[in-house]
Amino acid sequence: MSNQNGIVSDMKGLVIGEATIPNNKTPSSSSVPKLRSVFRAGFITVSWKKLQRLGSTKAKKTPTRLSSWVESMRASSPPRVKSNANPSTATNVSEEYQNSWNLGHPSALTMFEEITKASEGKQLVMFLDYDGTLSPIVEDPDQAFMSNEMRKAVKAVARYLPTAIVSGRSRDKVYSFVKLAELYYAGSHGMDIKGPTKATKYKNVHGKEEVIFQPAKEFLPMIDEVYKILFEKTKSIPGAIVEHNKFCISVHFRNVDEKSWAALAEQVRTVLNEHPKLRFTQGRKVLEIRPTIKWDKGKALEFLLESLGYANSNEVLPIYIGDDQTDEDAFKVVRDRGQGFGILVSKAPKETSASYSLQDPSEARPYIYPEFFVKDLLKLVAKWKRSSMRGEQPRGCLN
Repeated sequence: MSNQNGIVSDMKGLVIGEATIPNNKTPSSSSVPKLRSVFRAGFITVSWKKLQRLGSTKAKKTPTRLSSWVESMRASSPPRVKSNANPSTATNVSEEYQNSWNLGHPSALTMFEEITKASEGKQLVMFLDYDGTLSPIVEDPDQAFMSNEMRKAVKAVARYLPTAIVSGRSRDKVYSFVKLAELYYAGSHGMDIKGPTKATKYKNVHGKEEVIFQPAKEFLPMIDEVYKILFEKTKSIPGAIVEHNKFCISVHFRNVDEKSWAALAEQVRTVLNEHPKLRFTQGRKVLEIRPTIKWDKGKALEFLLESLGYANSNEVLPIYIGDDQTDEDAFKVVRDRGQGFGILVSKAPKETSASYSLQDPSEARPYIYPEFFVKDLLKLVAKWKRSSMRGEQPRGCLN
């Protein structure tokens, strides 16, 4: 798969998905079906990496064009497919492109037998994003509650496998949503990691039940200062929400009128210019400010595997499930290890390093993946492990 990301856009600039489109290169045979369906629709493309470079405060010392930030905000926020969408109203081209993408990223439920075969003789470790994966994306980030059914599914998996929640949210906030003490929690994009807080069969390589790791402690005073500044600066922008996630700050613009995006981006950019030790990243409908240290969800995954005693081990099979651009760091780590599977939760096709896909949990009966839900996969994993044990001690036990 090419590493060149392309964002598929219609002539009005409305982003409707993503595709793999190498620039100035002859398409590989695997990419031809995708390209054919895209070009037949008359779409134009915008380089996502170019937008990221333009939007980065570290790229150049010269002022960044504000329009690039706004375009990047638009590009990272494709419209969501509504639950009442009618299959008969979908165009042949969109269905063709969707089908082409599905071939490259099949459902993890459909391919579950392949996953179980790959896990033979290996320790499965489950990594889960929170927002958009275990809970639906909602207007108010403080209301992103997971269902009781999802909590039961996560708890069932954690009974048999080491299980971690890896989120951009603060660790304490994610724990308040999940409320399962037997899990590992990696908040602030992995900059705040803590292990199970009660007696558990899962222990780290040192035999301790609790892992605490905070590689960006020195940035805490600066993060607090920037949060207060942004909170005050964005008060004049209706719908803007500034969320303090301990080691990073999230500026949500889901409820901000698009006409005000430029003003919001300008406020964030101004603050970043005054704090060169912080960097800018983007997620779905959110601008994020983080320390400049080289740490992300992929690094958190590697740290947890090492803590469990599986550094550079061929005896482990990590599975990472996530929905956002920030999860790509973890997908890439899993891919580069050559073992394990990344699973993207998304209705819309997008460039990804994940191997498989799953339906977005916010829709009750979507027309593209009617039965592909995250909780269904978790329940299936738990059921499979339970039946395969045959009364034996779970492999997840690291005693």
